[in-house]
Amino acid sequence: MVIGLAGPFSQPRGASMLRGAQLAVNQINARGGVRGRTLELRVADDSGNEDTAVRVAGALYADPAVVAVVGHLASGTSLAAARVYGGGSDPVAMISPSASSPELSGISPWVFRVCPSDLQHGPELARYAWQALGARRAGIIYENDDYGRGVRSTFAAEFTHLGGTVVEADPYVATTASLEPYLSRMRRGEGAGGGVDVLLLAGERPGAELALREMHSLGLSWPVLGGDALTGIEADGPLAEGVRVSSAYLPDQRDDRNTTFIADYARAFPGQRPDHRGAGAYDAVRLVARAAEVGGARRRGVRDYLAQVGHGRAAFQGVTGTIAFDGNGDVPGKTVVIGVIRDGALVTQAER
Repeated sequence: MVIGLAGPFSQPRGASMLRGAQLAVNQINARGGVRGRTLELRVADDSGNEDTAVRVAGALYADPAVVAVVGHLASGTSLAAARVYGGGSDPVAMISPSASSPELSGISPWVFRVCPSDLQHGPELARYAWQALGARRAGIIYENDDYGRGVRSTFAAEFTHLGGTVVEADPYVATTASLEPYLSRMRRGEGAGGGVDVLLLAGERPGAELALREMHSLGLSWPVLGGDALTGIEADGPLAEGVRVSSAYLPDQRDDRNTTFIADYARAFPGQRPDHRGAGAYDAVRLVARAAEVGGARRRGVRDYLAQVGHGRAAFQGVTGTIAFDGNGDVPGKTVVIGVIRDGALVTQAER
């Protein structure tokens, strides 16, 4: 039996996803596979590019051996690929471990995800800024893509609802050379009080690293928040120290299921710890395998099983928590936690 795996595997964020998926496959095969058949991954690198994601999706769709696809990792690539998987005469279910754009909700009856959407990430970051940090004036620098816009808009809506002010929200793209003009303007602020109390970096790791370097050069020490796409920035050490990151999963979560997963992962990949991408891929592969075991190793059977998880069929207990899909392929019961980077590790933030 074959599961497609689509993501940016030439990039660090995709490497974690690949490791998590492979660990799940190895464990399933060690227990006898699916209906006595060996489980295989058909790995396809989308390079984090939307056009490439469409081509990758077309190739996986056209492979009759593929019963479902775990992927894609990012919101933009998932949105681009979703229309491919859900179209034609023989659609195939797609289940993303980490794509959080609200635009994915209900896009197709063949699309699922095991992570919360930005409708949970943005507001939780806003509540943390308001309650735990006492912030009343926020600045936002966001990547001008599906993910960045989603985190920006949901954060801003909740922060202003709480009574805060978004002083400035500035976009950038991957080729932006400097964010210094935005940071300098935020420092000056507008009106009485000036400046900002907190900075939200709503984008991927490279843009956040650029902002943090330039903040250091300017002598700015605002508290910094980011969505789950910043996961991995803890490897930057002192540059990222103290940055708070929202996530549906942190490796130090204390429950028996996650403790076992962490130990298994460490044995399989010495020196590595899973992030939300790897843990989500691990859960997604195991969930697809269960769907094929119960519903049959055919595309329609797998999709129909997934659609009933949480209503009609038992919820799936994963390392990322309980997975129960609603009619939009979302997991509304999943919660977001805030982690903080301390000494090069992303750990659960106790300060509330």
